[in-house]
Amino acid sequence: MFWYALLVLGVAAERVVELVVARRNTARVLARTGVEHGRGHYPVMVVLHTALLVCCLLEPVLARRPFLPALAWPMLSLVLLAQVLRWWCVTALGPYWNTRVIVVPGTRPIRTGPYRFARHPNYAAVVVEVAALPLVHSSWLTAAVFSTANAALLTVRLRCENAALARAVPA
Repeated sequence: MFWYALLVLGVAAERVVELVVARRNTARVLARTGVEHGRGHYPVMVVLHTALLVCCLLEPVLARRPFLPALAWPMLSLVLLAQVLRWWCVTALGPYWNTRVIVVPGTRPIRTGPYRFARHPNYAAVVVEVAALPLVHSSWLTAAVFSTANAALLTVRLRCENAALARAVPA
């Protein structure tokens, strides 16, 4: 459990770094006439992701979940691959990457890095991480509940982001 707790705390620290980068990028993009969309679902996203990390630590202890190496190692690999994909997305979007939906009218979507292959690869990383991180320590209930909640949130988020991008792109 000690090593798993360090992993979860490491993911939490990575999220803090993301928020620092996002705050810096928010200021830059808003200064370039960026427009924020979907403010209503953002607090829900913050609560969901924070609660995920807390439940990752609670379920193995409270429900006495065992550490199962045959499950843990593949799930840990997926968590690490999700982190690599996430930071590839951050790098590809540069100053446009954000935890919020902010677009600059008149700019075209980025089509470099993983965005050459998919429209929203960052959400693939989120889906994998939400499912795999709890399963590193057999927390199947956390994985199921938060994957379901995340699917609902991503439905709202993707609609918002796609609509914002469609309005921002020049004809």
